[in-house]
Amino acid sequence: MDVEEVVRQILSACPGVTRQQVLKRVEREREKTGGLISDEALLRMVAAEFGCAVSVDKASTPLLLFADLLPGLNDVSVVGRVVAVFPSRSFGGDKKGKFASVLLADRSGLLRVVLWNDRAELAESGVVKIGHIVRFMHGYTREDSGGNVELHAGEKCEAIVEPHDVNPADYPTVQAFNMRIRELAGFRKNGRVNVAGSVKKACSTSTFERPGSGIGRVMRFFLADETGEVQVVVWNEKVDELEHILKEGTLLQIVGARFKGRTENGSEVHVDAGTYIEVLSSEEVFVGIANLKEGMGRVNVRGEVASRPLVRNVKTSAGEVVELAVFELRDSTGTISVAAWRGHAETAKSLSVGKRVRLMNVYVKRGFSEQLEISTTNLTSIETE
Repeated sequence: MDVEEVVRQILSACPGVTRQQVLKRVEREREKTGGLISDEALLRMVAAEFGCAVSVDKASTPLLLFADLLPGLNDVSVVGRVVAVFPSRSFGGDKKGKFASVLLADRSGLLRVVLWNDRAELAESGVVKIGHIVRFMHGYTREDSGGNVELHAGEKCEAIVEPHDVNPADYPTVQAFNMRIRELAGFRKNGRVNVAGSVKKACSTSTFERPGSGIGRVMRFFLADETGEVQVVVWNEKVDELEHILKEGTLLQIVGARFKGRTENGSEVHVDAGTYIEVLSSEEVFVGIANLKEGMGRVNVRGEVASRPLVRNVKTSAGEVVELAVFELRDSTGTISVAAWRGHAETAKSLSVGKRVRLMNVYVKRGFSEQLEISTTNLTSIETE
C-alpha cells in the first residue's frame, strides 16, 4: 500500500480530519524519528492517534512466527516485543559502517534483529526501546555463527513502533523464556540461555594476555534463584559494564549467556559481547489489582489475603513435580488469584485470611479459566506487612 492510499483511508475514516492536519502530524513525527521510519509507517502511527483503522495489505507483508523462520528468506516481516537493545558497533575495511541489534520476543521464541548503518539509529536514538512492540518489514534472514536465524534490517527495511493492529498481550516479556538455575544442568553445551536472580557472591577482576590483541579482562560471580546457583564468567567489555554496579543482592536479568556445562563449582555460564544484562529495579512501586494487564512482568502488588491458600503438587511440562499454592489477593480496586510456585508455595502456606502481604516482581497471565492471575517467578518475594 502506498502513502497516498494510507492518507485516503485516514481522511475517509476520520471525516473531521483534514489532509493538512495529517501531513503536518507526519512531518512532526518525521522530525522526532530523524527520518528513520518511512512515511507509510509514520502515517499508520498517525492514523492510530486519530483513532482511524487503516487496513494492512497482509498479502504483501506476511508475518511469520520466529520459530518458522529459515535462513535465506527475503522480504520478511515480523512483529515482536523488544526485550534487549545492544549498542552500535563500527566496522572498517573496504566498506565502513556500523550496526546495532535488538532482541525480539514472540510466543514462539526470541529473534535477533541486526540493524545496519542508518537503521542502527533506531536503537541509538531511542526510537526503539525495551518493552516496545515493533513490526519490522522488508528484512532478510541469515544464519549466525551459532546456527541461529537472524533478521537483518538494511536500507529497505521499515519499522513500525507500537503498531495499532496487534494485541500487546500476544507478545511475552523475556521472563517467559528464563530458565531456572536448576534446569541448566540438562541444557546443551554452548547454547544460549536466559537466567535471572540475585548476586550471591562477586569475585575480583583479573587480566590475561589476548594473543595479538592486548590485555583481556575476566570477572566471576555467583547468581542465585530459589532453585540453586550458577557461576557467571564475564569477559572483556562486559566487565567494564558490570564491575562498578555489581554487588551482593543486586537483581540481574541475563539474556543470551552461553552455557558451558558443569564444573567442580556447579553449572557455569559465560557473558560475552552477545549477552544482554539488565539490572532489575527493586523500587517499591505498587500496581492496583484493577490496573493489572496480561503480560505485565516484574510487577509489585500489595493487599490482603482473601482466601485460605490451597496447596497441591503439580506436574510441569518438563515432568517435574512441584508444589503450588493458590489463594486470592484483594485490594481497594479488586480481587485476583495468586499462583505461588515451588519455594513460594512454602511461604504462602502460612498466610492467613486478612493478612497484609506484598508480592514483589510477579508476572500477570491468563489462568486455566482465562481469568487474569498473578504468578510467582524466580525473582518474586512474598513479604508480610
